[in-house]
Amino acid sequence: MKKVIVIGLDGFEPKIAEAMMARGELPNLQKLREQGGYSRLGTTYSAQTPVAWSTYSTGTNPGGHGIFDFLSRDPKTYLPVMALSRYEQKNAFVLPKVVNMRRGTPFWDLLSARDVPSTILRVPCAYPPDQVKGRMLSGVGVPDLRGGFGTPTFYSTRKDLRADQSEKVVAVSVENDRVAAQVIGPRDPKTKSDHKFDIHIQILRAENKIVITSQGQPDKLEVQLGKWSKWLKVKFKVGMMQSVAGIVRFNLRQIEPEFELYASPVNFGTEEPLFPISHPKEYAHELAMKIGRYYTAGMAEDHDGLNLNRFDEAAYLDQCRIVMRERRRMMEFELGRFERGYFYCLYDTPDRLAHMFWRFREPDHPSNRHHGYNPDYANAIEEHYRECDAVVGEAMKAVDDETLFIVLSDHGMNSFQRGLNLNTWLYENGFLALKPGVQPGESGDFFENVDWDNTKAFALGLGCIFLNLKGREANGILNEEQAEQTRQGIIKGLTGLVDAERGAAAVRSVSRREQVYSGPYVDEAPDLLVNFSEGYRVSWDTPLGGVPRGLFADNHKRWGGDHVIDPALVPGVLFMNRKFRAESPHLVDLAPTILNVFGVPKNAEMEGSDLLS
Repeated sequence: MKKVIVIGLDGFEPKIAEAMMARGELPNLQKLREQGGYSRLGTTYSAQTPVAWSTYSTGTNPGGHGIFDFLSRDPKTYLPVMALSRYEQKNAFVLPKVVNMRRGTPFWDLLSARDVPSTILRVPCAYPPDQVKGRMLSGVGVPDLRGGFGTPTFYSTRKDLRADQSEKVVAVSVENDRVAAQVIGPRDPKTKSDHKFDIHIQILRAENKIVITSQGQPDKLEVQLGKWSKWLKVKFKVGMMQSVAGIVRFNLRQIEPEFELYASPVNFGTEEPLFPISHPKEYAHELAMKIGRYYTAGMAEDHDGLNLNRFDEAAYLDQCRIVMRERRRMMEFELGRFERGYFYCLYDTPDRLAHMFWRFREPDHPSNRHHGYNPDYANAIEEHYRECDAVVGEAMKAVDDETLFIVLSDHGMNSFQRGLNLNTWLYENGFLALKPGVQPGESGDFFENVDWDNTKAFALGLGCIFLNLKGREANGILNEEQAEQTRQGIIKGLTGLVDAERGAAAVRSVSRREQVYSGPYVDEAPDLLVNFSEGYRVSWDTPLGGVPRGLFADNHKRWGGDHVIDPALVPGVLFMNRKFRAESPHLVDLAPTILNVFGVPKNAEMEGSDLLS
């Protein structure tokens, strides 16, 4: 019976993989290369996980599926909004409905229509899950219980700590080696207050651990110093007769001189998730019963916790290993009962680990001046790639003569040393205006001090520029002739923009959306996309509408690697156990290739071609 097995390795960088294969360090991938072939794989504009995997799923460029970034903007308010899904609520008495913002037709829908089953584990941009013939567990796009990408909580006896916008900080006190605290859960949309779950912490100093007692499961949970706890199931009462369950795990940062405890974002529980995260609905819990509790949030690895110094690199590596073990158990369980059809399992960790450990490849990375350089981590990415190679070897055991076996990544990875303050550049060049008396650095996030009546263009997300068009934006000022002049001015000014401090061009090019997108959703795309050079990206202030002082800023965060640059610089990888057309393969080619194995024709939307023909 015909089978296709696909293993996704998010962010797997070809330069690193090729060098390791040349040294004989990735034997399973090298074997796959020799059986069939290997090539670098063209990625999307822009090279982001949700954008690229949506193109893989639908066989269309982003103009055909409508995902262009993690963020978009509401033209009525100019505010950033989540781009992957939205919630629609008829009235205050019923739960809202989740709507997946990825459009187009995923190829597994075409397989289902021809009675070909699918097992799909952790696919991005499938929240809520697609109604496939078979099983699906949603991946990137599934929020935490608060509805965002992930909001952790940090408990500390330090009174000077301030919370970042992506976390909660809770001041606690220690009395007789006991701490009373609460796990912060979903927000009440009516009262705007947080639902909470009580926990009681006993400190056992001699044993370098704490014991958390609660009404959760288990009722007593040990947390060793510097280690991750097991999962704690918690329940939040959200109404007279209603409660919402979630799971959370802890990392004990220190006991003294200050007490510091990190709590992960609260993930959906699998028994009765607030919104569906699998198809069938009960599948998520069936999986948990077979392999144990697991991360359900789309962003499993808590990179924000490391970025904000709430735990250290050793703890982050430990968490990455936990996530990999969970994912591998999923894969092995499902491959053990996989008989025919399409199988997909995505490992996100190569991407998440490389973001946070790339700086150790570059002793001169600006982040190392702030957080220290540890040569022990210089090869952390290579060590993880060996683990990925072992995963490939395990999956190979399920491959027979009737199986097409594919390993691929959605994009690669590169250095992120310097950030361009894109809104500041627009301000300095007369495209964005601030309210009278306001200077860059005083503007805050979310465009709060932008003068829209005199603004021609603004940037948000990861390299996206929108024009302030009449009839589209709430306070639009540009007609089409003025819009074209603005486009030309921005393209001319940004292309080849030099970072004077480094004497290097930060921007390779600027793309009009019509140049890189086609299809029914082009009108939802950014008007312009900025394609950065190696080592550069938008600054940390840009995605949410900040206008800071200065054009460029060193990247001081631990997140020292990135891929949202010129897509030509960050291709993915493609391995197959059959010879394939290796001349410029692209993500759009995978859907028609897989469909053709089962004799299912591609639909009219799909742009790619069968790589095996």
